[in-house]
Amino acid sequence: MIQLRNRPGRHTVGRTLLITALLAAVIPTAAAAPPAPTAPVTVRGTAPAPAYQQVAHFYGAYIDAAGTEGGGTLTTALRAFYLTPALRSQLRTWEARNHADGVLRAQNTPLAFKVTPGDSGAGHTWSKVRLTWSGGKHPTYTRLTVRSDLRTGRISGIR
Repeated sequence: MIQLRNRPGRHTVGRTLLITALLAAVIPTAAAAPPAPTAPVTVRGTAPAPAYQQVAHFYGAYIDAAGTEGGGTLTTALRAFYLTPALRSQLRTWEARNHADGVLRAQNTPLAFKVTPGDSGAGHTWSKVRLTWSGGKHPTYTRLTVRSDLRTGRISGIR
């Protein structure tokens, strides 16, 4: 379970920086000393994060970007990186009909979110996302089910 909370009135760039660092870590890097000309070169990548962690990374960065002025360019880039083309098309249709952000299913940004892993099957895995909209003794939540493609690691459905 991954749970992160935004502080009201503050822009949290920490998660965005974490996402940038994680993306940089996935890209293989060359060794400090060049290999001998006849030696074979082996490049190893890191193992992909579990799907629910990818969903948490996406929602953390997306909420940070959506909550900042001028974050539209970053939200678009995050969608392009984390979401399948088919889901991006479905979200555009949903957003035109509902006049709200399709990723968050709302017109504003939540105070916090929590991602928990779900079941897997038929090449997909499902994560549960809980968005927190208010605090206090009786907080308001929205619960989403997010489907990820096991082969690509990209998010392929939000409901």
